[in-house]
Amino acid sequence: MSIESIIGIVSGVIAIVGAIISIVRYLKKRKGCPTNELFKQLVDKNLTDADHRKILHKINRSKLIGNRIKEDYIQGFALGKRGPETVLFDLCDSNDIEPTDDICKGLIGSFMPSLMKRYKEKRMTQTVYFSELLKTKYPNTCDSLTQILDRHGVKYDFLKGTNDIWCRDYMPVQTPSGKLVQFKYDPSYLRGRKEWEESRSDVRRVCWENHIDAQFSDINIDGGNVLICDGRAILSDRIFSENPEWDKEKLVAELSKLLECEIIIIPAQNGDMTGHADGMVRFVNKNIILGNRLADEYKYWREGMQKVIEQYGLKYIDVPFLTDIKDSKHPISAIGIYVNYLEVDNLIVLPVFGRDEDQQVIDILKDAFPGKDIETINYNEVAQEGGLLNCTTWVVKR
Repeated sequence: MSIESIIGIVSGVIAIVGAIISIVRYLKKRKGCPTNELFKQLVDKNLTDADHRKILHKINRSKLIGNRIKEDYIQGFALGKRGPETVLFDLCDSNDIEPTDDICKGLIGSFMPSLMKRYKEKRMTQTVYFSELLKTKYPNTCDSLTQILDRHGVKYDFLKGTNDIWCRDYMPVQTPSGKLVQFKYDPSYLRGRKEWEESRSDVRRVCWENHIDAQFSDINIDGGNVLICDGRAILSDRIFSENPEWDKEKLVAELSKLLECEIIIIPAQNGDMTGHADGMVRFVNKNIILGNRLADEYKYWREGMQKVIEQYGLKYIDVPFLTDIKDSKHPISAIGIYVNYLEVDNLIVLPVFGRDEDQQVIDILKDAFPGKDIETINYNEVAQEGGLLNCTTWVVKR
């Protein structure tokens, strides 16, 4: 091969390499800054909001985001004092962009499972479930209740495969993280009478028929005896007699782990068939509870509750309860128990009984829950059978 040929080949190679370098530089220039660098600029407090909006446009055009950021969000963007994690969550939340590992890694440079958890929790909506038997046994009352839910845009559905209407008791309990814990459902008050034993729902069957994925526990507890709010759970001491094989301290410790809550035990009332907490008290928040008026209660229960109130630093708001309107035909009637209301999202549906106390309780709830709507309902035909609104509803985020 001649020198001229070699020189020609080398020159050609140099020209090709030069062209490749030019193309790579052009593509890099066109591609622009990596998204994680752009995000750093987005949260740079030394830049103006106008600069931030230009950067948002670039992030939006990236392959990672794919033009999912809304224009009005970009135009209204103001960094203020927010940090990277807050901005990233706001960007995803406001534009319905799921903060996947790729999104978080691509923008903030690391995986952020807490953002995904927060994103999903915010999008979970509460649904009220009823047993299908409620609409067949009490169609008018059921219609009255669902009409209230419809007015407030609350989702509801009916559970298949149930044997009675008291779905709160045999359905799983939802923990603060969203986990569903299905306790054993074998209450002592349903034993000894054939018709009551036959009314006990098979919880595994109900979960299976309604596509509910729950963690099962052998601890025997009714859902009506579990009240949860902000990391605290109230249960009555009926749990001890229902689980005699358990050491009391170990039972409380296990429940704390299962329910992801601090456990507060209150005394059950003598003569109360179920011993459920939801017939005695309800949470306003973790430090405030509503409850049956203490001055009208038996001394043992009043004193027991006072100890609980002092031990856990609770504020107790008295609510009237009526004991003079029951009749001999309905010995287990729940008529007169106001605290067994339905609470879902920003709505409380309160049972009323045609007494002067109705308005007193409405006013108490309005003061306790200033941001919630209070609706009332005559639920007496159900209440005569032993339960009220909380008993016949199962409210979960799904």
